[in-house]
Amino acid sequence: MEDKKIRISLCMIVRNEENTIARCLDSVKGIPDEIVIIDTGSTDRTKEIVRQYTERIVDFTWIDDFAAARNFAFSKATMDYILWLDADDIFTDSDREQFLKLKGNLDPLMDVVNMPYLLAFDQFGAATFSLRRNRLVKKSKNFRWIGAVHEYLEVYGHVLNSDICVIHKGTGSADFDRNLKIFEKRKARGESFSLRDLYYYANELFDHRLNNRAIEAYQEFLKTGQGWVEDKLSACGKLADCFQNLGDKDKQLEYIFKSFEYANPRAEFCCRLGDYFLRAEHYEQGLFWYKLATQLEKPIDSWGPMLEACWTWLPHIQLCVCYDRLGKHELAYEHNELARKYRPADPQVLHNKKYLEGMLGLSSRE
Repeated sequence: MEDKKIRISLCMIVRNEENTIARCLDSVKGIPDEIVIIDTGSTDRTKEIVRQYTERIVDFTWIDDFAAARNFAFSKATMDYILWLDADDIFTDSDREQFLKLKGNLDPLMDVVNMPYLLAFDQFGAATFSLRRNRLVKKSKNFRWIGAVHEYLEVYGHVLNSDICVIHKGTGSADFDRNLKIFEKRKARGESFSLRDLYYYANELFDHRLNNRAIEAYQEFLKTGQGWVEDKLSACGKLADCFQNLGDKDKQLEYIFKSFEYANPRAEFCCRLGDYFLRAEHYEQGLFWYKLATQLEKPIDSWGPMLEACWTWLPHIQLCVCYDRLGKHELAYEHNELARKYRPADPQVLHNKKYLEGMLGLSSRE
């Protein structure tokens, strides 16, 4: 019987990844039929470690352009499909098993498979921040990467939304200032920024706590009236953060509400409003927004950043606080119990439980 498994090339670009590359390559065991590593100038043991997994190591002179490096990597693939990862990404054992099942059953008419990308976790190991990325693509489609920084893969055709997760483990060698330096060099050369460039340039300024410059860039992005809706929403949230950092509460509130121009209320922005009014000791208004956050339906297969806490436990624990401040301890207890379903070992939730049981004269409940 003919083997219907697709053949996969894993293509990666690396530089000084001796601390993470083995962990990544161990996690993909059995998935790729070939591993292609593009080295952009490692001076550590990266190549030595990689040779334990593949001889397909190709040097690429770094030109401050991630898309160029990734497109070069894709050009070296020889299998039916191309999988891409960064050196500080991994698959868990369960996700690797799911991937192997996908490899054996994928419809060869499928052009693209996207996967959740889990970027942050809480102290209990639950994902707190995620988005989706196109991870596995058909080589014959010749899809191209676009963008010198924060590059994206332009795809079309038949797309499968997979629930196989890629986990960003971090502790890589990336220079925190690298992306901002690339943007600044391009700006100094007089290059025109695309909408996406402008948005990610603003993000770099924000991450470097350059609030006023970030505000200017985000506002310029939003004034175009164009761009991806998820980027517009994110810009509103970051603008609210910038103005909060600067102590401008009116502008902070303005940009939280501005998010409603681009999409129906999201739990993240309802929680922002709840926090705003809670801090101002306007508890009834805080209740309204936190309640709304608990009633919203989570977008299915959203590609934008997702703060899981805002869609699960956070509004309940904040409702507990608001009701407690209003002297409504039974309702406070009720919402703390709802939060406890999501976070049974959370010290704050357990503290609230003990405190409220004392206020209500209840014996300790499990």
